[in-house]
Amino acid sequence: MSQQLKSKYDVIVIGAGPGGLAAASAAKENGADDVLMIDRDLELGGILLQCIHNGFGVEIFKEDLPGPSYAQHYIDKAREVGVDWLLDTMVLDVTRDRKIYATGTDHGFVELEADAVVMAMGCRERTRAQIKIPGPRPSGVYTAGTAQRWVNVEGYIPGKNFVILGSGDIGMIMARRVTFEGAHVARVLEVMPYLTGLSRNYVQCLLDFDIPLQLRHTVKRIIGNDRIEAVEAAQVDENWNYIPGSEEIIPCDTLLLSVGLIPENELSQKAGVALDLVTGGPFVDDGFQTNVPGIFAAGNVVHVYDLVDWVTTAGLTAGKRAAQFAQGYCNENPQYVPTAAGENVRYVVPQKIDPETLTEEQIMLQMRVTQPMEHAVSIEIHDGKNLIAKKRARYARPGEMASITLKGRDYDAVRQAEKLEVRIVPK
Repeated sequence: MSQQLKSKYDVIVIGAGPGGLAAASAAKENGADDVLMIDRDLELGGILLQCIHNGFGVEIFKEDLPGPSYAQHYIDKAREVGVDWLLDTMVLDVTRDRKIYATGTDHGFVELEADAVVMAMGCRERTRAQIKIPGPRPSGVYTAGTAQRWVNVEGYIPGKNFVILGSGDIGMIMARRVTFEGAHVARVLEVMPYLTGLSRNYVQCLLDFDIPLQLRHTVKRIIGNDRIEAVEAAQVDENWNYIPGSEEIIPCDTLLLSVGLIPENELSQKAGVALDLVTGGPFVDDGFQTNVPGIFAAGNVVHVYDLVDWVTTAGLTAGKRAAQFAQGYCNENPQYVPTAAGENVRYVVPQKIDPETLTEEQIMLQMRVTQPMEHAVSIEIHDGKNLIAKKRARYARPGEMASITLKGRDYDAVRQAEKLEVRIVPK
């Protein structure tokens, strides 16, 4: 870190990935004098350091950057504004009154206190145990992110013949990546009837390299003892039951799992933060404050984003509001207007809006649909009686986050509403 460790900070940010970097810099730029980032890794940047493919920064920088280059922009910013950081340090506990207990190589066990805390721990991959694939436990079964780190950072390729379960973005990107390294990807299997990652990754990573994708297919069992030798794939019906006669043995020496990401909120729960069972992340307001005053959340710890640019945008908002809270500029008794998922909407973030904070800033509501809609749609916000705002979109897909922005002209209606329901309907 850049200076001597203190016992008290205005804002402490847990996590130094894209959300944490943005939050820490924004807190500093909005009046917080002492800002500290804590991360268990050895370097700033988080998961971006192993994402050497392009696709980052198109929204914010209008450039198509690899992950490390995108991260470097915000690492440089954190240095420029004077953020402190503590690396190779594991946070053990966070309390409701914003006390933080951590241990690391440089300072050993430390007790810290903050006027405001931003949770930016990101998310982790779902594992084989969590999706309960039958069969023995041979080597050669990995999450796609683990393989990504081995190939891109450590310089190892974990196999020669791959099957990938799940059409998430990391899985599709790794299908292309190992193909570049001379491996063969026999199949990408997806249990859902639709793609779960971005369409651009399907085109650029699978179609462009003739890698077959089978929807409504999954791994029925793993075959092999010391090393995986094959998987038995099978088609499933609309009730997730295997369809008899659809089984196929696919030889492989490596199975990569790209079967979903889980917001990492064990520390949030220790602090008394209430979690949304649908997103797996905290209930947050339009400033990304949780139900615990002074504890904010930003990035994939709230819900899993498609684009790192949106993680950064959320971090900037959370960092600004955390700085304001630390300085005493906060609504102590907010009368929230809740948001709700309506027709063909699985969830909405933020889950509540404080009408008192509605000024010149725009508020983006983000959501995922329950079913794909491949023709033009209307994203609408209703207050129960009236249509407050709407936006057209060419389609709506579960693998691609939808959004609609509330603007100044909408705020009078928001202040009068008891609830804001978001719907996505055919146009």
